[in-house]
Amino acid sequence: MTRNFSVSARLIEGGANLSLKDPRMLVRIGLGILVVANLVAAAMVFKPWGGSAEDLARERASLERQLGGMRARLAQTKALAVKAERARQEGDGFLAEYTTDRRSTFSTIFTELDRIAKESGVQQGPMSNNLEPVEGSDTLSQMTITAAYQGSYASLTKFVNLLDRSPRFLIIESLMAAPQQTNAGDLLSVSVKLDTFTRDEPGSPI
Repeated sequence: MTRNFSVSARLIEGGANLSLKDPRMLVRIGLGILVVANLVAAAMVFKPWGGSAEDLARERASLERQLGGMRARLAQTKALAVKAERARQEGDGFLAEYTTDRRSTFSTIFTELDRIAKESGVQQGPMSNNLEPVEGSDTLSQMTITAAYQGSYASLTKFVNLLDRSPRFLIIESLMAAPQQTNAGDLLSVSVKLDTFTRDEPGSPI
């Protein structure tokens, strides 16, 4: 039994040695190594870890388009900001020029109406006024003035023209005229409703 086992062990050892030294086996092993190496190289060429050249180019183009869009939106935002600031300045200038401080509104407007009446040659009658805040504004109010005047057609026409050219921004909301027979001749009696605007300056009483 021991003898047979020794022979079998030698045969196995000899067969193993022959297999490792067999040229066909070495060729197969070499071909296997080459196949694995080719597969690894192909994977790195067609799908490199950092992306192919075409992938990187497409990604760069996409990022450049996004950057261009962001720059365009930024330019539009800056342009809108400039327009908004210009509009604010123009609005402030308009309010400063064509509206009056509430503390001096009554004297300023009534003095202007008195000047226009005297310059046009009409006779001023009863006058009333009403002041209401402008919706959506914390500083502006609208003053509505209702006044009666009497004069000739020519003098009343001049009165209306002077109102229209007044630097005090007087808006004629309505005007109603009726003829009056007097010893002085034909006169017109006019009821006019005017609108103007006032602003509250810092420190103005409420």
